[in-house]
Amino acid sequence: MGRRHRLAVSILALAAATTMLVGCTGLKQDTAGTTAPTSSAGAAAASADVPSLEGKTVGVAAKDVVRDFGRLTYQGVQDRLTELGATVVATQADAEDETHLANVENLVAQKVDAIVVVLGDATTLAPALQKAADAGIPIFTIDHASTNSVNNIGSDNWQIGSTLARTLAEDIGGTGKVLVFNGFYDVTPCQIRYDELQLVLKNYPNIEIIEPELQDIYVGTIEDAKQKTSDALTRYPVGEIAAIWSCWDLPAIGAAQAIDAAGRDEIKVYGVDAEPGALDLIEDPESVYQFTVAQQPALFGTTSADNVARYLGGDEEGVPLSTYLESVFVTKANVTEVRRELGLE
Repeated sequence: MGRRHRLAVSILALAAATTMLVGCTGLKQDTAGTTAPTSSAGAAAASADVPSLEGKTVGVAAKDVVRDFGRLTYQGVQDRLTELGATVVATQADAEDETHLANVENLVAQKVDAIVVVLGDATTLAPALQKAADAGIPIFTIDHASTNSVNNIGSDNWQIGSTLARTLAEDIGGTGKVLVFNGFYDVTPCQIRYDELQLVLKNYPNIEIIEPELQDIYVGTIEDAKQKTSDALTRYPVGEIAAIWSCWDLPAIGAAQAIDAAGRDEIKVYGVDAEPGALDLIEDPESVYQFTVAQQPALFGTTSADNVARYLGGDEEGVPLSTYLESVFVTKANVTEVRRELGLE
């Protein structure tokens, strides 16, 4: 069976996640590209399982470092590539899709040995990833599914999406109206999570999604979502909204802030990513924020770097099409324990 027809699931220990999450410091943010020097410890860091990247140049293109997820993933992949001996050319696009596209194209023009792409709009990035494939440059993606990707690192977003939806549906007793933030359907994780919401709600016919859905934005997200939620609270009196759903935490943080300020504690809020602000609200017994999902962003980066090394080291068949890392579901009942175990305090 060919490599691209296999699906590998990698479940990694929480202890490893703790080490990586706590260990990330510093950040390169030069959108024009920064080059990290080859690590003298590269050969020592490599093993029989993960070969050295000495003599290789690897590009890293991140959409942004606005959220903890993007920042820790971006740093994690750079740290591990450097540890393995690679020269790293790192770019981040300040959340601008066209800049992200240009950054990937620039890395292709530099003829790097491989490129790691962190997040991004699938439609916008498609031409650049095709250019890389045409140039024979292997692409490794993080939370960005593409037909041109050698390996994509992510969480099991089908599980995340269905669990998020089922938890919401059960918490509101299987009935009521739900306000949904759905501004990024072309971003693969959000697409999967939203599709799972729709699929789950087929079995809860008394739950209705309020139309039109709210459109979250990528910059100024929290304040924008707070304002949009405040406007919705004015339009829908007590009893008209049962819950708010978002595929990521930042809109949900703004929504919870608006609801908490308005004293509308009949509304429950659900998101994903375990952003610090979301965890703070979940830990607050007075807040309406109920649920999020802790992923392992630094470990996403480390695992992607290891797959780059294996692939460039000749073990192409050993690198799976998809690698899924374990997620942790966070509720008011376990948030304190999860923060301690994952180093998110």
